[in-house]
Amino acid sequence: MSAREAVAAVTGSFTEHRPAARPDPADGPLGWSGYAESRARAAARTGEDESVVYGTAVVGDRECVLVSFEFGFLGGSLGGRTGDRLEAAYALARERRLPFVSLVATGGSRMQEGMIALIQLQRVARASALLRAAGLPQIAVARDPTTGGGWATLGAGADVVLALPGAQIGFAGSRVRPADADPYAYTAEGQWAAGQVDAVVTPQELPRTLARWLTVLTASGPAGPAPVPEALSGAGLPATGWDAVEQARSPERPRAEAYLDAYFTYRLPLNGDRCGGTDPGMLCGAGIRDGRPVAYAAQCGTATRPAGYRTAARVIRLADRLGIPVLTLIDTPGAANDAEAERAGAGAAIAEVFAAVAAARVPVTTLVIGEGGSGGALALAAPDNTHVTADSYFSVIAPELAAAILKRGPDEVRATAGQLRLRPQDLVELGVARSVVGHAGPG
Repeated sequence: MSAREAVAAVTGSFTEHRPAARPDPADGPLGWSGYAESRARAAARTGEDESVVYGTAVVGDRECVLVSFEFGFLGGSLGGRTGDRLEAAYALARERRLPFVSLVATGGSRMQEGMIALIQLQRVARASALLRAAGLPQIAVARDPTTGGGWATLGAGADVVLALPGAQIGFAGSRVRPADADPYAYTAEGQWAAGQVDAVVTPQELPRTLARWLTVLTASGPAGPAPVPEALSGAGLPATGWDAVEQARSPERPRAEAYLDAYFTYRLPLNGDRCGGTDPGMLCGAGIRDGRPVAYAAQCGTATRPAGYRTAARVIRLADRLGIPVLTLIDTPGAANDAEAERAGAGAAIAEVFAAVAAARVPVTTLVIGEGGSGGALALAAPDNTHVTADSYFSVIAPELAAAILKRGPDEVRATAGQLRLRPQDLVELGVARSVVGHAGPG
């Protein structure tokens, strides 16, 4: 697919821009013999005079700056003039306060320009950082192939990374990776499994998905925190601490997926920690609630892994930069505490979430919907805007573990649960939670 075909696949409204042309030696900055002829052949074959086109576009009903790579022009490689165009595209987005969308298909830096080509990555990284500092979102679509410096800047450096099915994606292109390398690791699907891609999207779904992401990342709404979700069960307030634990652990209790489906008109996933990890027990993303964007991080009842915490921190920081309120749903017996979790940096990952919530300038709303086990749950809790459901509990530690620490026998676990004052109504009385949703008072 050519650069312009890729543009036409996502928008019918595109206005091309071009930076002022700069003079270059015929064979480029290195005087590479035959380079001028290679460029001429590429131009004749593709109808383009460089490996990227850019301009303004309307995707769905949102205006954006759109960049598209022409892989047929010297493998979509980045040279000096490519850098000119990319830098100008980022500047245009800053000037007009528009989101930035890149349709990437590149083999990396252009050999015929040597280090002059490679340092274009620094220009792109700088322009991207300026756009990020301006509070504007960046979305990348990884086409086939997306490798080398193009992946390491425009692709992997975007806020949201989408990929087309089967696309070759990776820093190492097919000709330079180890001969025994697992080919799956260099595919869109492999990168999604490793938490480097947020979603693999078919060409047919791409226009709507892009339009929805642009809406979520740029929509405005009334100031203030995200609304507290309504309780999805009719559970009554528990009489004892152990009753609270049993209600929270009931397999029939509504889980995060049900709460998110009821809360949002539609939602879009943000997948992975960008460090090679994912945690299916932590759902993260952003969506539209009553016409307003809300970001979310939701635990699913399992012990949360380091990758889950890092993904949640990533989402909270992104929402904070773009001015989007955050909803967190707490439901975990606690952080994963096996050896693998420790090696993966459980403590540091939990610290990231505590720091992201503490530093957030946007309001954070929290609802405890099940188990609230220790610091692994508290990391996601808004200090001044946490609410609980009747079928939840929140405790310094699970009652069984508290009893073990206190050297109490199994027959004392229930009494320990009562002493911990972990019931929803206790949490309101203690000032830990603001309300039990669906109940007028602490009970």
